[in-house]
Amino acid sequence: MSFGDPNNPYGQQPPPAPYGAPQQPAPYGYPQQAAPGYGYPQQPVPGHGLPQQPGMPVGPGAYASWGSRFGAFLIDFLVAGLVPALAFIVAIFLEQSLQGCLGDSACQAEREKVRVPIIIALLVIAVLWAVIANIVILVKEGKGASPGKKAMKIRLIREENGQPLGFGRALLRRICHGLDSAPCSIGYLWPAWDAKGQTFADKVMRTVVVSTE
Repeated sequence: MSFGDPNNPYGQQPPPAPYGAPQQPAPYGYPQQAAPGYGYPQQPVPGHGLPQQPGMPVGPGAYASWGSRFGAFLIDFLVAGLVPALAFIVAIFLEQSLQGCLGDSACQAEREKVRVPIIIALLVIAVLWAVIANIVILVKEGKGASPGKKAMKIRLIREENGQPLGFGRALLRRICHGLDSAPCSIGYLWPAWDAKGQTFADKVMRTVVVSTE
């Protein structure tokens, strides 16, 4: 009795079934091939051609946290305001020292010759520093990161294309921060629970702050 090809330990293979006939189970020992279902779309390869998910930032990294944004604000505030604050304190101290000469016109005139020019110089330095520092901060922020944001490793970008704002839009955003100040400065706290971490000014200007790490 012949059992088929002696080189085939599983016996002779059955002939192929006619077209349209139900598939027969494979003989014992043969792996079953699962035919792909007709009309099922192929699964896309991750990372190739997948559309961006809504709400995701266009820049590198996730949306910046409220803590990192607050830290950046404090650093920028110190850069722009520390020197003027110290200048004002010294000017006030010198002005108060003139009060010790009340009733003594000669003493007061002598002190004013020395202290008044110093007080005026300190006030001028305070104003110039505040103006120049804020301009520098806006220029840096228009390019993506102010000194504070750079220190906190975050970046300000446009929401629609991930590009820097430029000086003009950064200045408009600074003006729009007036919306964040009223009422009760709630706009500055809004990034703590907002889905995109935006203040009211960010929503008006369509900007987001993202992490650079």
